[in-house]
Amino acid sequence: MGRVPPVTLRIAEIFGPTIQGEGAVIGAPTVFVRAGGCDYRCSWCDSLHAVDSAYRHTWAKMDTAEVWAKVTELAKAPLTVSISGGNPAIQDFGPLIEMGHDEGYTFALETQGSVAQPWFAKLDTLVLSPKPPSSGEVVDWAKFDDCLTAAKDAPTVLKIVIFDEDDYLWAREVADRYPALPLYLQPGNHTPPPPEAEDAAIDMDGINDRMEWLVDRALADNWYRPRILPQLHVLIWGNKRGV
Repeated sequence: MGRVPPVTLRIAEIFGPTIQGEGAVIGAPTVFVRAGGCDYRCSWCDSLHAVDSAYRHTWAKMDTAEVWAKVTELAKAPLTVSISGGNPAIQDFGPLIEMGHDEGYTFALETQGSVAQPWFAKLDTLVLSPKPPSSGEVVDWAKFDDCLTAAKDAPTVLKIVIFDEDDYLWAREVADRYPALPLYLQPGNHTPPPPEAEDAAIDMDGINDRMEWLVDRALADNWYRPRILPQLHVLIWGNKRGV
């Protein structure tokens, strides 16, 4: 393995092995590296412990080698490493990806598409998840396009969370804007856990109702492009963290 320069990362948590609960690699055995820090504040964020700077005292400062040592402690054979957040794109995970590739691991990263990084091109899967109107955020499409450019030939998909009719109609517009990208939709969790909770009550019936509505809505429109998926980890574990 080549020499990887030291990089200090802010890490909210590293956990697994578990399964990926959503998107293009749903069901894949995975270790999660959750970065601390985000440039968004979505109204329904389900990982505020990794987003809100009020919780930064709980984030660990780890260099690349320390992060990688924890990943391989948890998973002693190659699998998918999912880099999430927060927004992991505001930090430099390029050296970590290089380390993992040298040992046969693959990497998926999810970001809202607000910060482009040259190391996106090294990813095995880049999930761009622009935030819909219900989030309270507004997408800068020029920056989003910069992320697509940075990805080069790395497999890239769209994933959009849907809470209501406005989100659904917005997703249709985004899909038309990027016709070549595989598209994944999922119903939003309107009862996310508070940051201090390792587990919390969840309105599973409400989430399932939204899933049924979303499927019916797309099929009634004869819109067959998206793959409509639940958050598998929510169906299994509810709002429990670290799974």
